Amino acid sequence: MAKLYFHYATMNAGKSTMLLQASYNYRERGMSTMLFIAALDDRAGKGRIGSRIGLSSEAETFAENDDLFARVSERLRHDNIHCVFVDEAQFLDETQVWQLARVVDRLDIPVMCYGLRVDFQGRLFPGSQALLALADELREVRTICRCGRKATMVVRLGPDGKVLKEGAQVVIGDTQYVSLCRRHWEEEMGRWRGEDLVGFGRR
Repeated sequence: MAKLYFHYATMNAGKSTMLLQASYNYRERGMSTMLFIAALDDRAGKGRIGSRIGLSSEAETFAENDDLFARVSERLRHDNIHCVFVDEAQFLDETQVWQLARVVDRLDIPVMCYGLRVDFQGRLFPGSQALLALADELREVRTICRCGRKATMVVRLGPDGKVLKEGAQVVIGDTQYVSLCRRHWEEEMGRWRGEDLVGFGRR
């Protein structure tokens, strides 16, 4: 039975690598896949999914107001599709997440979405919020903070290397982000003062 999956993580967790490996596994077995990536993400080139270890693949692009159910249905008229993969799924809107759910429910094609859960201010992306609500299975892709704990948050760095506390939710770029655990994210964002623990026997 087909399902809608959401693989979520912070930056540098290997989400795109996992997507490309999973798509390769399908194709190696003679199955066809359909790949999507957000049109605004052209780091690997327009219409390409790229990973930091050098893997890449061509992909369809999606933008605001694109009907992904219609796109998959049209492709299905000419080719078999055994799985749909979506990279940078945080940039989907709620309507598009519902469209992908219909790909699963009406066309019986599994859909695997990979993306960030929260932005640099600790707020859910619209696409991630919808996927957390609608996905059949949620899978966390883990990476670690500088302290060795699991990283669940991300900070954005300015040109001077300092942490930014305000700005647009979406700014594309690899070197501008650092994944941190919740504790160190709160410290970097100025939301915690060490003196708050005075009197509790801890520093």
